[in-house]
Amino acid sequence: MLPVSLSAYKDQALGPQFFARDDLHFLRLLLRCLLLAMLATFLAGTLLLGRTVSGLSLARTLVGGSVLADGTTLSHNVSSCPGYTLSALHETSTGLTAKLNLAGPACNAFGHDVANLTLEVNYDTQTRLHVNIFDTANSQFTIPESVIELAKGSGQASLKHNSDLVFNYEASPFAFWITRRDSPHAQPLFDTRPSSLPPTPIGPVIADDNSTALDGFPLVFEDQYLQLTSALPLGANVYGLGEIVASSGFRRDVGTNGGKGTIQTMWARDIADPVDENVYGSHPIYLEHRFNETTKTSQSHGVFHYSAAGSDTLLLTPPSSPVSLIEYRSIGGTFDFYFFSGPSPQKVTEQYGALVGLPTWQPYWGLGFHLCRWGFTSVNDTKAQVEAMRAANIPLETIWNDIDVYHAFRDFTTDPTSFPANEMRDFISELAKNNQHYIPIVDAAVAVTVNDTDVYDPFTRGTELDVWLKNPDGTTYIGQVWPGYTVFPDWFSEHATAYWTEALTNWSKLGVEFSGIWLDMNEASSFCVGSCGTGVDHSNTSVPFLLPGKPGNPITNFPEGYDPTVWGTSGNITVNGTLTFSNTTTTTLVKRGKGAGGQTGLDVNQPPYAIHNGDGDLSTHDLSTNATHAGGLVEIDVHNLWGFMEEKATHLALLSIAPKKRPFLISRSTFPSSGKWTGHWLGDNFSKWSYMHYNIQGVLQFQLFQIPMVGADTCGFNDNTDEELCNRWMQLSAFMPFYRNHNIIGAIPQEPYRWPSVANASRTAIAIRYSLLPYWYTLFANASLHGTPVARALFFEFPDEPELFAVDAQYLVGRDILVTPVLEPNASTVAGFFPGRGRVIWRDWYTHAVVNASEQGVPTTLDAPLGHINVHIRDGSALLLHGTPQYTTAETRAGPYSLLVSQAADGVAFGTAYVDDGESVPPTPSTTVTFTARKGAVHIASHGNFKIGQKIETVTVLGAGAAKPKAVKVNGKTVHEWEFDAGLERLIVHDTGLDLNSAASVTWE
Repeated sequence: MLPVSLSAYKDQALGPQFFARDDLHFLRLLLRCLLLAMLATFLAGTLLLGRTVSGLSLARTLVGGSVLADGTTLSHNVSSCPGYTLSALHETSTGLTAKLNLAGPACNAFGHDVANLTLEVNYDTQTRLHVNIFDTANSQFTIPESVIELAKGSGQASLKHNSDLVFNYEASPFAFWITRRDSPHAQPLFDTRPSSLPPTPIGPVIADDNSTALDGFPLVFEDQYLQLTSALPLGANVYGLGEIVASSGFRRDVGTNGGKGTIQTMWARDIADPVDENVYGSHPIYLEHRFNETTKTSQSHGVFHYSAAGSDTLLLTPPSSPVSLIEYRSIGGTFDFYFFSGPSPQKVTEQYGALVGLPTWQPYWGLGFHLCRWGFTSVNDTKAQVEAMRAANIPLETIWNDIDVYHAFRDFTTDPTSFPANEMRDFISELAKNNQHYIPIVDAAVAVTVNDTDVYDPFTRGTELDVWLKNPDGTTYIGQVWPGYTVFPDWFSEHATAYWTEALTNWSKLGVEFSGIWLDMNEASSFCVGSCGTGVDHSNTSVPFLLPGKPGNPITNFPEGYDPTVWGTSGNITVNGTLTFSNTTTTTLVKRGKGAGGQTGLDVNQPPYAIHNGDGDLSTHDLSTNATHAGGLVEIDVHNLWGFMEEKATHLALLSIAPKKRPFLISRSTFPSSGKWTGHWLGDNFSKWSYMHYNIQGVLQFQLFQIPMVGADTCGFNDNTDEELCNRWMQLSAFMPFYRNHNIIGAIPQEPYRWPSVANASRTAIAIRYSLLPYWYTLFANASLHGTPVARALFFEFPDEPELFAVDAQYLVGRDILVTPVLEPNASTVAGFFPGRGRVIWRDWYTHAVVNASEQGVPTTLDAPLGHINVHIRDGSALLLHGTPQYTTAETRAGPYSLLVSQAADGVAFGTAYVDDGESVPPTPSTTVTFTARKGAVHIASHGNFKIGQKIETVTVLGAGAAKPKAVKVNGKTVHEWEFDAGLERLIVHDTGLDLNSAASVTWE
């Protein structure tokens, strides 16, 4: 057994504090109260709270100390920070370099001022500008290229004079602003000049948060605090900056139109989906969309702060200010910025993907329906779910197991009684014979052995290879998760990826022959506050709380409008013929340098500036900030990278196990470039109608983050669902990229066969999804090839319609499918926009009827009975479909195709379909089929080297004309198997037998 030290444990007097997966709010609040009480006693009289009338200190926070270990006294105020002066400017072929020197006495606001900085500006590409401000000594932590390899600049000297964006600066005090080359006098895209910002000091902009006081806007660059502020247009349309469940929706609150503003904290955190707090991932990228009132046109641009440091990003509008603003406050790292010119939302997204890496290729089967539960208690129970789904004829592509599968909750094991390895092998083999798949969970922490007779190879082997995270004194860092006391892989260690590959390989050989892997708890989470320390009893493998659903911890909450004290716990829409919904029920939901590892005089346990981490202390429910990685790196600098590095290692491991198959991963904690390796689910959400709505904004966020394979736990994870919510959510998620139903142990079952109405709704929605699989697959191919978003906010496609800028109750799948779900209980209608302001023809998916939309800019009310989700087809589209959806994606693919063409008023339509074998690692044989329509004709062209075996049997043309055709021809030959509906202007041609490997046509006259 390795020695263990208390050196990484920060609250020894309190002892370890424990928290549960389902967010034990009471314990969290108790811990916060204790910390705040101690803090108030210590700090009483020493710091000024808030802003005085005389303009004294605007104290940002009271968590960090006032005096550092080396005796430096901190001011906790940036008003005296001198900023920097530019000198030694040197023009390069692709930009410039310069020195930035501290312009006066150090202010030491929340750390030691760095006297000498370097500025590098590079015109990377036509659409990307790189501005990097870093410490000349290279002491601050930066992300090593071995971890994330960003795209290099093109090196073209001409870009300095003709690229889309222009870097402008003032030398003293140094400030910079970014403009478009074609509109140099327009409001800059990014502007740090004090003259462009409101005068300071400004009292707290968010009244109940003293840290939103604004002392001033100098460039601050300290070893533990960096600050930079830019002006934004008043009421700017800002999207991104996550991960977040934002009360304001997909468009972020900048503090106008009744909003109070936003504080977006970047610190990966294990917590059940809170609203307006930091959560699992960190993505410091935003898209701003600007509408010109004069020209009535819009442009988008993007800003990416490339840093792993914990930080706050503030979006605020001070009172009476003519501008809104964004302020970056970071507790480490550098100011490494990339600017993207767009000018469309889609182009910004693609340009960001070109920098951080395009999304991984998804296997075709990954687009099917997935089912999971924390609480499938055995292999027989899991098998019973598969059988029940088939008996109900609800398509099931992949069955998952949560931590129930483990022996004693230990990674890479199966329980010998409930999930025997030989039975698991047989079960998974049977799934494969039925064209189905299996995915197990892998948690971040690995159990320690409890005594000398305990045999657990994953721990022993990791110890041999020296892959575990350490305490500062070199002893093994001990945390606590589901199996009890644990260790954590250090992804910076030399053998970590090899170890991980070996562990997954051995697990597969044991009998768990997985098709993909689910990565959880990888923020990384630990139930101790800090290291669990010396003297803990490793033989105590119980978790320090009651599991959900156990006696003493029942799951009692239901969706808004359902009262279990009246109607019981069935969740049914009706009980004894009476509607269970009640609108009286309410629910409140609330690398150049090593960084800190190579610097002295820092407080890595309690940074002087306390970012707005929802748990307060940065080590609560996370690894300790002073835990040590290989090479002397410290957790406070690399914390946000843990999940990303696990994803990368897991992806590479799966490629090693099955070199010819695309890895399928779904992970919780993500970071820029994660999409290159994994998909994502939106974490531990709740069975609430509000969370079904949040589902949409979450998916839209992750399109911008270049992680398109994303979805929520359908019907909700925490709490009990009910029939109506699950009915609506199963239909909504059928139009989301990742489609999985998953819920918590102890809650009522929510598999879609449990209620007849949910089963019917699910069959209908899945049949549409499976018919659309060629379209979905093409969208994902375009994401992997170009970074094009799969799901889109309405304004992505209609950027000049301001009424759409805040819409996130509707969305588009690709360009052509508009989804308008019901997001509230007891509703039989839904209101939605039909973008285009009358210039676009929208047709109903089910009936093919043209929508009689309301006047421009006004929502249209649609019928939406339970079991029906409104789906509409955009004109000008040509969609290749699977003609006969079957139980699995493989069976569906084996059947014939059909083609659905929705012509615009001028008869034009266009579409493409990307086809390959759906599982090989690219580059692989592929064919792209192009469909082009005009009045009286549809033409098909094919280019590629993949042989498509299935033919198009049916062609449906909407908008084919008001008069019945006199003749219809397929490849120039007259055919007679067709029908025409004059009211719908619909032509359906049957038995076409069109070969997608060569040119083909359908014409009518």
